[in-house]
Amino acid sequence: MTYRSILFAASSLLLASFRPISDDPAYKTRLEEWHQKRVASLKREDGWLNLAGLFWLKEGENTVGSAADNKVVFPGGTAHLGTFQLKNGVVQFTPTSDAVVTIDGQKATGTQIIFTADTKPNTVQHESLKWVVIKRGDQYGIRLRDLESEQLKNFHGIERFAVNEKYRVTARLEKPSTPKTVAITNILGQTSDQPLAGTLVFELEGKTYRLDATGEEKLFVVFGDETNKKDTYGAGRFLYADQPSADGTTVLDFNQAINPPCAFTPYATCPLPPKQNKLAVRIPAGEKRFGDH
Repeated sequence: MTYRSILFAASSLLLASFRPISDDPAYKTRLEEWHQKRVASLKREDGWLNLAGLFWLKEGENTVGSAADNKVVFPGGTAHLGTFQLKNGVVQFTPTSDAVVTIDGQKATGTQIIFTADTKPNTVQHESLKWVVIKRGDQYGIRLRDLESEQLKNFHGIERFAVNEKYRVTARLEKPSTPKTVAITNILGQTSDQPLAGTLVFELEGKTYRLDATGEEKLFVVFGDETNKKDTYGAGRFLYADQPSADGTTVLDFNQAINPPCAFTPYATCPLPPKQNKLAVRIPAGEKRFGDH
């Protein structure tokens, strides 16, 4: 997943965020309301719980369907559904004559382009299966969703640490004097340089810590801490914060630390915390490890 897609996918979550006030008696209630919106976002049709596959395409023709003789084997649906053709960064799809497939809600007939680098990818659907093409580095893949996913049906929420206002801290954003980037590596081993919004500097238990942040409308932080060894997702968590106010500070509320999509599914391509964002301290706040991921 790209940084842009992360920020877009989390838009409803960000709209539900808030800048906490230390003497706000309704803080826990507001935090619970925020968390329920977070859970709802995971359960949406475009959430992370219904992902059913991620299939990397090879240049040329890639047959698809539920039969084992296809190059792309879907977990259900028609045995021979059609063919993806990847050529020079453009993906086309041709359904078989007996397959009922829609592209952006319209019945697919003949060969149609479903992905180019310059346009929004088309959404293709067959029965309960729905997919789009994604690009990661120089790779092109089919991100598959199952709208009748068993994981979605069996989802009963995310375990969290008890709310602790100790982990809601004021941070100063140190902005670079000249434009800089931060190198972010994803779980595929691909590294990209993201514009650095600044470094968040804060104190916890008398010690000073620093976290590099990206993002424009909201600050976005991928961080790790000592809880990753056992209690939280091993590859780190995400945290969003408001842009700083006039005095250059913002609030980092680790009670709003969330699992990345990869904590819920093996079919996401999450960014990993850069070395400088791995904190040598336990942050027992926010979401805990989910399931076996």
